[in-house]
Amino acid sequence: MKNTDIEVIAQVKELLTNQKCKIAIVPHENPDGDAIGSAIGFAEVLAEFGHQVNIISPTEYPDFLKWFSSELKILVYSTDKKAAEEVLKQSDVLICVDFNEAKRAGKLEKSILKFANPKILVDHHPYPSDFCNYTISETGYSSTAELIFDVLNSIGLGGFFSKKSAEALYTGILTDTGSFSHGTSNPNTFQVVSELMKFDIAVEKIQSGVYHNFSADRMKLLGYCLNNKMVVYPELRTALISISKQELLDYNFKTGDTEGFVNFPLSIANIVFSTIFIEKDGIIKASFRSKGNFHVNHIARDHFNGGGHRNAAGGEIKLTLNEAIQKFTQLLPDYKHQLLETEI
Repeated sequence: MKNTDIEVIAQVKELLTNQKCKIAIVPHENPDGDAIGSAIGFAEVLAEFGHQVNIISPTEYPDFLKWFSSELKILVYSTDKKAAEEVLKQSDVLICVDFNEAKRAGKLEKSILKFANPKILVDHHPYPSDFCNYTISETGYSSTAELIFDVLNSIGLGGFFSKKSAEALYTGILTDTGSFSHGTSNPNTFQVVSELMKFDIAVEKIQSGVYHNFSADRMKLLGYCLNNKMVVYPELRTALISISKQELLDYNFKTGDTEGFVNFPLSIANIVFSTIFIEKDGIIKASFRSKGNFHVNHIARDHFNGGGHRNAAGGEIKLTLNEAIQKFTQLLPDYKHQLLETEI
C-alpha cells in the first residue's frame, strides 16, 4: 500500500483488533459487485474476529448480487431508514468502502458526516475527500475488494478469512475488472485471487451468479438498446447509448438491469470511448468507459459532476435526456485529438 501512511494502518489495527465492538459498513449508493463484495467480505472477517457487524446499503442492490452464501443481513437505507439510523446510532465504528466522498452514499451522506465515532475509509478511487478519521486510499489496486484483502492482512486479521469472505472479495475483484479484462496489470491482483481460491470458493458458480443470472426483460432491454439506442461516432472513436425513463418502464426495469451496458460498444472495432445516459427522476445518470490511455474520469469530473478511474467513471447532471446528449456531442470534438491518438 504505497499511499497509506504506516501510522494510519497502525491506528486502524488498534481500532479494529484492540477490543470487540459494534461496526457499521457502508458501500456507495446503487452498489455494484465491488461495493457489495467488499462490504460483505470485510464484514465476514470482522464478525469472525468477534465484532458485531452490520452492513447498510444506501439503496437497493441488484438481484444478481444476492446469491452470496453470507448470512449477514444488509439493511437498505432507502427502504428501512429507521432501522439503519438506529444501527448507526449504536455503532462504535463506521467503515466506508468503495467510494471517495460522502455524497456518493446518497441520502446517507448526512448521517455519515455527523457520525461522531471513528470513521474509516477504504477505497481505490482517486482524489478522496477528507470525511473520515482514517483514510486508506490506494488507486493502484484493481478493486476495493483486493485492497481490503491486503488491509485485513496488514492489521493482523488474515487468520479470520473464511470461504464466505473469500467468495465475496473474489466477486468484488471479478466484477471491477470485468472478468479480469482490465485493471489487472499489477501481479498483486492475481496473487490475492490465488489466496482467495485456497478457501475452495466455487469460481464457476460465482461467474454464473454474476454474469448468467439476469431476467428476460433485462436481456430484451439490452437488445433494444444495442439495436435502437446506440449511436456510433466512428470519426471520434466513440459510441453512445441513451435510455429514457419510459423505456426503462417499458422493459420492467429493476435495480442493476443496465449494469454493464456501457461496456458493449467497446467491443466495436476501433471504438475507445463508450458512454451511457440513463434518465432518472429529474436527473441523468452517466457512465463512461474507455480503452487505453483515454481518461474518462476527467470528462466525468469536468462536465458531469462525477469522477472515477481512468477507464471507468460516472456522474450525473440535471438536464433532460436530449440536453445531456446535446451537451455530450458538443464537447466530444474537444477530445478528438486524444481519441484519435489513443493506442489500443
